[in-house]
Amino acid sequence: MLRKLIPAAAILALVTGPAAAQGVALSPFKKDEKKLTPDELKAQQQREKDYKAAMDKIPDKKTTVDPWGDIRPAPAPQATAKNKQ
Repeated sequence: MLRKLIPAAAILALVTGPAAAQGVALSPFKKDEKKLTPDELKAQQQREKDYKAAMDKIPDKKTTVDPWGDIRPAPAPQATAKNKQ
């Protein structure tokens, strides 16, 4: 009986580990979360607005930099059947 019980317990332990990892996470820091006060909420919205304004000031990068551009020859145009006639 003990020979069947030990492998069964091992299989059960291996199966329940991944299943438990998918469940609700019990975090010791969960209770430290608090709701924002109206002043804190306004301050957060102002920070987000300022961040968006600062990101809009950054110009878009329009050209790509090719450090080997001067070294490599330009690709030759390929001849087509119409050009050969």
